[in-house]
Formats: sequence, structure tokens, C-alpha cells
Amino acid sequence: MNAKMTDKLATAVFVSMAAIIVTVLAGLLGYIVFHGFPKLTFDFLTSPPSSFQAGGGVGPQLFNSFYILFLTMLFTVPLGLGGGIYMAEYAKPGRVTEFIRSCIEVLASLPSIVIGMFGLLAFVNLTGWGYTIIGGAFALTVFNLPVMVRVCEDAIRSVPKEQKEASLALGITHIETIRTVLLPASFPAILTGAILASGRVFGEAAALLYTAGLTTPRLDWGTWNPFSESSPLNIFRPAETLAVHIWKVNTQGLIPDIREVADGASAVLVLSVLLFNLIARIAGSYIYKKMTAQK
Repeated sequence: MNAKMTDKLATAVFVSMAAIIVTVLAGLLGYIVFHGFPKLTFDFLTSPPSSFQAGGGVGPQLFNSFYILFLTMLFTVPLGLGGGIYMAEYAKPGRVTEFIRSCIEVLASLPSIVIGMFGLLAFVNLTGWGYTIIGGAFALTVFNLPVMVRVCEDAIRSVPKEQKEASLALGITHIETIRTVLLPASFPAILTGAILASGRVFGEAAALLYTAGLTTPRLDWGTWNPFSESSPLNIFRPAETLAVHIWKVNTQGLIPDIREVADGASAVLVLSVLLFNLIARIAGSYIYKKMTAQK
């Protein structure tokens, strides 16, 4: 086989692989949305779930999913960005750095159920908080932090050295070079890492079973004092997310419309992830243009 035939064969193989991946993803998303879309009504999206009767909704679970996502990213992004900057710019080659990198890789490979058991010990039992939103957010921070550190480190290292050296040659300090040169140039890759981490938060259930709990107390949507027990913003209350609700309905549900509720909740979860990614991309593109003075 000559070189041209080999090149054509390799191209055909890679295009076929890409087509298979796109087909599987499109089929999966299409199946979920097709079966769940008829259930997506305003009442389903805003009403609380029912334990025994048909017709329950996913309003509190939808709010809890976004609230835990916000709290998790509030901790994950600054810590991951700081860790990535340290590993890329300040960590000197040696055994200590290799040990830190090995720890990050091991932590990234841990199953989410193990993170959940750690969260149960550290954020539920030792603190005495019980099942809380903040405990779930801390557990998901531990779950996502290694990925965020590696993404930020790789993003900063991918910036051409000439840009950094030109900034330093002008007498700009190291920290100012990081702030004004490296971070703006690496922002798209860092944003991609943050979006990937957010998707993991949306879909995670195992870690939250042991930290945020399986129930949501009755919420008063007119009370926004975060210290009130019935406030949706109270971080020390149990919180069942959409992913946990889907698992609970399918395994422990007693309602007669289990299939319809599970399909509808799955569609809401998938569409929420797609909508969040789209908004994050648009906002990220706008911020990147502002940071790099592009029109």
C-alpha cells in the first residue's frame, strides 16, 4: 500500500470515528429530549415533587442544582486557578513538584463514590452539619479541583514563551505578567475547563448522596434570608439535586408516573447543561474580547 492510499485510509478511519461519536451523542440527546419534552410544562418546572401522587414537579431540585453549581464553582475556580498558576509558573522541577503532580493525578482518578464517602466523614460527621448544601459543594470542589488545576496549568503553559519573555523584558513584574499577559491569553482554555467541571457538577449524584442528602425541606420562596431554615439560600439545609432526584425516582419512587417524571427530569437536566454551556461560551467570548482588546 503506497503513502497516498495509507493517508486516505487513515482519513476515512478518523472521519468514521468522529461520525460514530456524533451519532451516539445525537441519538442519546435525541432520545432523552424526545421522551422528556412532552413533560416540560411551567407547572412541572416550578412545582415541588410528590411522594405518592402523580403530577409532581422538579422546581426545588432544579434550583438546588444551580445553587450547588454556583457554590462549587465559587470555590473550585479560584483554588484551581491558583494551583495551576503555581504549578506552571512557580513550582521548580524536582521531587516535591513531581509528588504534588502525582497527588493531583491520583485525586483526579478517584471514583465519585469515594469522594462522597470522604465528604460524609469530613463535611457531615466531623463538622456536625449533617446533610447540607455547603457539604455537597465542598465535596464537589474536592472532586473537580484536580481537573481544574491541570487544565489551568496546561492552559498557562500553552502560551508562547515569547509573549512572557517580551513582557518581562519591558520590566513588568512576574505577577503583572501573569495577570496581564498569561491569563488573558489562556482564558479560552481555562473557560473550557470550567465548563467541563460545571457539567460534572450538574450530572454528579454519587458524591451528593452522602453529603447533600436525598431530601429537600419545604421552602418558602418569599424568604430570601440565608439564615432562615425555610429560605432557598440557606446553605445548611439538605438539598436534593436533579441528578439525585432522577436516581431516587427510579430506585425508590412510589408515584404512579415514575417514567414520565424521570424522563422529564432527565430532559430538564440535559437542556440545563446545554443552556449553561451556551451562555458560558457567549459570556466567555465577550470577556475574552474585553481582556484582549479585540472587537
